[in-house]
Amino acid sequence: MTPPQLPQKQAGNVCAPVQGGEVPPSHVAIIMDGNNRWARARGLSGVRGHRAGVEAVRAVIQRAAEREVKTLSLFAFSSENWKRPAAEVNALMELFLMALKREVKKLNERNVRLSIIGEQRGFSHAIQKHIQRAEALTADNTGMHLVIAANYGGQWDIARAARSLAEQVAAGELDPTAIDETCFDKAIGVDDVPPVDLCIRTSGEQRLSNYMLWQLAYAELHFSPLLWPDFGAEAFDAALNEFCQRRRRFGMTDEQIEAQGA
Repeated sequence: MTPPQLPQKQAGNVCAPVQGGEVPPSHVAIIMDGNNRWARARGLSGVRGHRAGVEAVRAVIQRAAEREVKTLSLFAFSSENWKRPAAEVNALMELFLMALKREVKKLNERNVRLSIIGEQRGFSHAIQKHIQRAEALTADNTGMHLVIAANYGGQWDIARAARSLAEQVAAGELDPTAIDETCFDKAIGVDDVPPVDLCIRTSGEQRLSNYMLWQLAYAELHFSPLLWPDFGAEAFDAALNEFCQRRRRFGMTDEQIEAQGA
């Protein structure tokens, strides 16, 4: 019997040596956690911690591009984060707006395409306007795809996709029997974003916190004890190198995987 082939979207999951290192995961998603604890440990305000976190974001984006990661998704602000103290939320919104104003030009110069996912209507008019400008400016870039999840929740994402498909069925545009995993995948999140290969969470916490629940179905998980501002290029390298030591089976046996690589 001929062993089944890996789904095309998942091809290349067994890392193999190449010039300059190992084959990296195609899509890396990061839950950036620990800014507040990093600041408290230093007697600083939470805002200072978030500012330090921005520096870590810059370092990781640069290293991900160097490691030829095709898609990098960062969990910047969850839909649950509105529950935080008003002063902290306001500071986060200011940092988000500042990043949209200052960082997008640099991303564009590096050929990075930017997408923002989440319920954008929850943001101020100014933030929404700069999101639209940032996405339009970088839309034709062909380098790494940077996805920022802001005012985002995985359950919200799934519910929104289900509602969209239900509306198409009600309008007679879609046969209910046509709804399968592939159809649902097209309705969720951002077009052309592949499944997550590696999900990294910092600060020692070991949970997904409602992040990309659909896209993380077969992701490898890496939990780092480092607080996010301390998570730089070397820690990112360590996570990718560990990923390359794992064998992803997708329901198959080792023998089937080895036969496909023969």
